[in-house]
Amino acid sequence: MNPSMKNLIRGKTLLLALIAATGSGFVMAQDLMVYPANGQSAAQQQTDEGECYAWSKQNTGIDPMAAPPPPQSGGMARGALRGAAVGAIIDGSDGAKTGAGVGAAVGGIRRADQNRNQANQQQANHQTFNRAYSACMQGRGYSVQ
Repeated sequence: MNPSMKNLIRGKTLLLALIAATGSGFVMAQDLMVYPANGQSAAQQQTDEGECYAWSKQNTGIDPMAAPPPPQSGGMARGALRGAAVGAIIDGSDGAKTGAGVGAAVGGIRRADQNRNQANQQQANHQTFNRAYSACMQGRGYSVQ
């Protein structure tokens, strides 16, 4: 990649970071549309959005801009080891092979369940935060959808 292309990419990355740090970037990230129903200026809207973000974060304990926790991993390997150990106790080496297969399957299912539950919790947190944010912005005279 040539140097001018690298600079262009860096510039766009910085611009996106700045947009994300402003109130309007936040609203886009939260899937909400905010309209200044009382003729508020863009500067006033940005101030209100920042204050409502802080208020919502404080009152819900949720920070939607925080990185989500990584998905669970290693369930299959742990399950295989546990299954092999139990199988070996019950039926020697043949039991260990069978136990490892069953354990890996069970571990994979558990991991998938944990990841699904984690995603559901993140969605619930997103909705809770959006309700608080919407209430704050509506209280300041904005239409929020």
